[in-house]
Amino acid sequence: MSLPIFLELVEIKAKTASILPFLIGICFSYYVYGAIHPLAVGAYFIAMLLFNMFVDVWDNYKDYQHAVDLDYQTKTNIIGRENLSLPTIRRLMLVLFTLSLALGLILAWFVGWPLLLMGGFCYAVGIFYSSGPKPLSSLPVGEVCSGFTMGFMISLICVYLNIAPHFDWNLLTLAQIFLIALPNTLWIANLMLANNLCDKEEDERNHRYTLVHYIGIKGGLYLFATANGLALLAIAWQVWIGIAPLTCLLSLLLLPFITKQTRRLWQKQVKSETFPCAIKILALGSTFHVLTYALGIVLR
Repeated sequence: MSLPIFLELVEIKAKTASILPFLIGICFSYYVYGAIHPLAVGAYFIAMLLFNMFVDVWDNYKDYQHAVDLDYQTKTNIIGRENLSLPTIRRLMLVLFTLSLALGLILAWFVGWPLLLMGGFCYAVGIFYSSGPKPLSSLPVGEVCSGFTMGFMISLICVYLNIAPHFDWNLLTLAQIFLIALPNTLWIANLMLANNLCDKEEDERNHRYTLVHYIGIKGGLYLFATANGLALLAIAWQVWIGIAPLTCLLSLLLLPFITKQTRRLWQKQVKSETFPCAIKILALGSTFHVLTYALGIVLR
């Protein structure tokens, strides 16, 4: 397996969807609590990245196995398209999963059982996202599961590691972290939604009945646009209640760009042409959020 094929198999281009929630968790921990635990969050970052790579390989593997559409299996899915060895794929998944799990268990040993529960939840969602009799990705809950797990849970674990054992498990703390993570949560969910908008017919041929199957293309487009607006409102709200610096309001300057990309997806839903609109919104929106938050920390 060549390096370019490996990077496509683990979907390296999509790793911003997990790295940026991690970084916003770092920013929030320092801004609100003045605490950073480099060793713990460094180990967590590696474990998170390894598991994210495992999940993407697992998704491709399960999609290849479950494919009903022969054209998808042999020409679209990377395993069939590149004629990759299934035993090699399984060995790769075993290595990625084992290393990630080992790091996670070591961390949980040192910082406490809440990490074990949070990590276990994330592992369960990652595994059952594309496996089992009814994979989560083929159900109308795929957007919620991906957005909540990658957007909120990654940030929550990051904050917990930075301030444990003094983390206060109350509604206010969780609500603040949820609000900080909400833009990422919505943009990651939108990534899944845009993918399902573009793949509606292909998904239905493969017996995958996603949210778009139930609410239709028009309903999915309205939901996509609404989520983008709520993400920007969440950033403004963060500043308003004092859990993010004033500089984060600079992220609102992205409104024309986000509107333009949303309109492009609205006009047509073609995977090769307009799915990147959701990727661009996530990448630029989340990056701006992190950079403007970090700028506020530096200026303070």
